[in-house]
Amino acid sequence: MAHALPLGPTARARRLPPVLAVVAVVALLALPLAPGGGGGAHPADAVSALAVLYCALRLVRDGRRPLSRTAAVVFGLPVLGLAVAAVGAVSPGAGPAGLGRYLQAFVLVPAAVLLLVRDRADVRLLTWSMVGLALWQGAVGVHQYVTGTGASYQGEPIRAVGTFGPQDVMGMATVVSLGLVCAVGLALGRTPGRQRLLAAGCALALLLPLALSFSRGAWIATAVTCAVQLLLAGVRRALAVGAAVVAAAAVLVGGFGVGTAMLQERVGSITRVTDAPDQSVTDRYTMWAAAAGMWRERPLTGVGLKGFPEHRDAHASLALSSGSETDGAGAGYLRQPLLSPHNMYLLVLAEQGLIGLMALAGSWLALLVLGLRALRGARRDEGSVPDCAVVACGLLVWQLTDFAYADIGGPSTVLTAVCFGLAAWWALGSAAREVPER
Repeated sequence: MAHALPLGPTARARRLPPVLAVVAVVALLALPLAPGGGGGAHPADAVSALAVLYCALRLVRDGRRPLSRTAAVVFGLPVLGLAVAAVGAVSPGAGPAGLGRYLQAFVLVPAAVLLLVRDRADVRLLTWSMVGLALWQGAVGVHQYVTGTGASYQGEPIRAVGTFGPQDVMGMATVVSLGLVCAVGLALGRTPGRQRLLAAGCALALLLPLALSFSRGAWIATAVTCAVQLLLAGVRRALAVGAAVVAAAAVLVGGFGVGTAMLQERVGSITRVTDAPDQSVTDRYTMWAAAAGMWRERPLTGVGLKGFPEHRDAHASLALSSGSETDGAGAGYLRQPLLSPHNMYLLVLAEQGLIGLMALAGSWLALLVLGLRALRGARRDEGSVPDCAVVACGLLVWQLTDFAYADIGGPSTVLTAVCFGLAAWWALGSAAREVPER
């Protein structure tokens, strides 16, 4: 009687899903950064480069066409504007550095995710890894708030920043928001009942650390995205989840008084951005005006990649402060210069001009349109909306909304690239349309 020989290490490695290379990128974002350390590359950035290389080697080994014609156009559009802006960079080193960051976030890593994700099971694995990362960072953030070891906020060390430190106060807010969007997508889509309940529970749990991040931009983007996801999944199916979210928020803030005074003040400040803006809002408006001034000076090509800091003072008014103050969460006091307008669209417009904005935003708009069209087709063919579709479209909507209040930078940028990759898989990947076996 013949017996099957045990698989060797190489054979077992080949049987592992390729998406694990992307999961490793997400998992490395859980690593704590050195207190006060900032500006350097995160280990997740290095692994994302290895994931791109791994994807390229698989393509060469398999000898298959890497991208469809539509995908090549969508990913090729940003390269055009980036190449023009890199030529006009303020210094020889700024061009390649800025070009590499943009290519990582919007071309190379998203394309690798598109090619490494094989089916909806891979998407769920990657999605749950993002939920797990959000739960970990959120747990660290809640502990920081409770123990008074977070970043400084209004003179108190209570701001939840997770392992990202006070120099990247938006890092944890971004991770938790994206994890919440993933959990809501899994809860609303067509998945087994237990997974939907677990995902709904995770979404409720992530509301607390998101609130304690005190990030107005993340709150707005998450609220808008969850509303869109509810509409995409169908109102009847979403009512229970929506009611649970509202009830949990009421209990956390109203019943237990979680940061009631400061949260109310922070929420109220969203509606006072024009009447009585605080200094952070004033700085943001001033930098937005500076970015618009740079664009008017060079409307087609912009001031070049990494050019905003060099041209900021020439276009900013005296209302701009000298920098933002950070403290706490294991790091000492530091005053950070304001080097970006905290608006992705205005940053691209200022540094890459109309050519760059039309190319980059055109690529994002194409993904959104194709993704929504694929979702409508899946609803028609399958009778309900797949969870992968709600997750992918939700992540893209969150990014495009958040870009009105933030731009790329810091370790969470690699997670932005993964989100665009998942959106591209649903919008451009042929496997996304296949009806799974029941």
